Amino acid sequence: MPGLSVHQSGVVATLVIDNAHKRNALSAEMWQQFPPLLSRLASDDSVKVLIVRGAGEDFSAGADISELDGILHAPTGQDGGYLTEGENALARFPRPTIAAIDGFCVGGGWQLAAACDIRLASSRASFGVTPSRIGIVYPLSGIERLVSVAGIAVAKYLLFSGDLVDAPTAERWGMVTSVVEPQDLWSEAASLANRLAARSQLSIHAMKQIVDAIASGADASAVNLRWQEEIAGSDDPAIGAAAFAAKRAPVFTWAPRPAD
Repeated sequence: MPGLSVHQSGVVATLVIDNAHKRNALSAEMWQQFPPLLSRLASDDSVKVLIVRGAGEDFSAGADISELDGILHAPTGQDGGYLTEGENALARFPRPTIAAIDGFCVGGGWQLAAACDIRLASSRASFGVTPSRIGIVYPLSGIERLVSVAGIAVAKYLLFSGDLVDAPTAERWGMVTSVVEPQDLWSEAASLANRLAARSQLSIHAMKQIVDAIASGADASAVNLRWQEEIAGSDDPAIGAAAFAAKRAPVFTWAPRPAD
């Protein structure tokens, strides 16, 4: 059955978009699975990093076209319906998120990838934002993230043309962090996730919230002040300094409270 599944290895959880016979196109039911699933993962203290990937050889071809009207015009009270709810739930996830992108990453699939903190792509990945091909207006949240990630000129090109671009082009345009060979994608994503999990979670949580505040135009100084107060009461700075002086790997102790 198509759906979302989660697999955990140590402190790294992997969310899999599974509808491989449709290039992992997401049905209305699949979009609705994101908020509760991500809420459960956020409340799980054993999860430090989340990888998002597709089953098989594609990340996601986006919203299932046969259900598109119901997805975009669902009674959620916001533009983009279930799609925007799923995308925003991923963007709000409090731990670091890594999109591991193989094959097609198109439309709503790109929105999910853009909602992640870091994007790794295989050299055979292809990217597209395709509303002009089907006569719709892309959800506002998706346009805002595309502009934030790739800039105005690239966003207009992708939105207007509906063209697919290859992974090296996407990397050049800032849409992905790095491009690796297909056989290396999953090991690279896992290696990065484990490196992030070994860093100070205090530092990562603080800087994720500060960067997101800057990107959204919110009051980043207020967010920074709260985290500076948190740092003042944490052992992580002393642990990091002592480990650096001793030339050994630090073992940080800070863990997020439910609201962090």
